[in-house]
Amino acid sequence: MDFTSNYFEIFGLPVGYKIDLRLLADRYHQMQRKFHPDRYSTKPAQEQRLAVQYAAVINQAYSELTSPLLRAQYLLSLSGIEGEGETSITRDPIFLMQQIELREALSEVRDATEPLTVLDQVAEEARGQYDELQQLFGRQYVQADIKNAVDTVAKMQFFSKLLNEVEQLEQELDDD
Repeated sequence: MDFTSNYFEIFGLPVGYKIDLRLLADRYHQMQRKFHPDRYSTKPAQEQRLAVQYAAVINQAYSELTSPLLRAQYLLSLSGIEGEGETSITRDPIFLMQQIELREALSEVRDATEPLTVLDQVAEEARGQYDELQQLFGRQYVQADIKNAVDTVAKMQFFSKLLNEVEQLEQELDDD
């Protein structure tokens, strides 16, 4: 394995936003079996260290490629856009108002008569918009519309964070 390969090359996939997740998982498991550090426990120390490094790169690559947001950010980094991460901010006022409304709805879930029903509605709305943004990013990336793709990734970050908060609240409500 070449440490200079990009994550797509590691798994033998074409570089792009739309990927075959099943094929990625199959190749990940094949590589895990091949480079798992336990297989190298009787080998010289240098081979053991390489196996650990390979396994770490494979795990990182898999983690980033399976996440829609991280995959989009990784593709932008391959296009020379670095460091956007959490600091990227969208200036779309309509989007920002939608975010405020969704966050207000989320903050009111605990006080609702049917909190899980309200939470499901917030989650459904957030997932729908997140899915739309993923499709939009895919089109923008294919068209090399990097400027708009950066803005779309910033919006995806909002929804990824919101969906994590929805998931946490759902667990808390299930525990009550």
